[in-house]
Amino acid sequence: MTERVTPPMHALPDGEAEISLVVRLPWEDVARLGQEAGRLAAQMQRPVTLDEAVSHRLRSTRTTASHARPAGEQPAAAPSAAGVTSLPRISGTA
Repeated sequence: MTERVTPPMHALPDGEAEISLVVRLPWEDVARLGQEAGRLAAQMQRPVTLDEAVSHRLRSTRTTASHARPAGEQPAAAPSAAGVTSLPRISGTA
């Protein structure tokens, strides 16, 4: 049986919270996150880690995602179990 363990959460001085997770990803998703990190690094004119790229991706989709739906309304399609595999392809890089 798999035990559920709540990972530790840390409050940060800027008012955000930090939680550490282990996530298994296909190499294609890791490559897309690398492309995102490269794009973000060029935009910010400094090196960017994959952690920062993931955080940026989550923040940018969080503001556009609609989590609350009126009662009885169903989403158009159920999200995949992995979820991350649905990252959009980043254009402008070969």
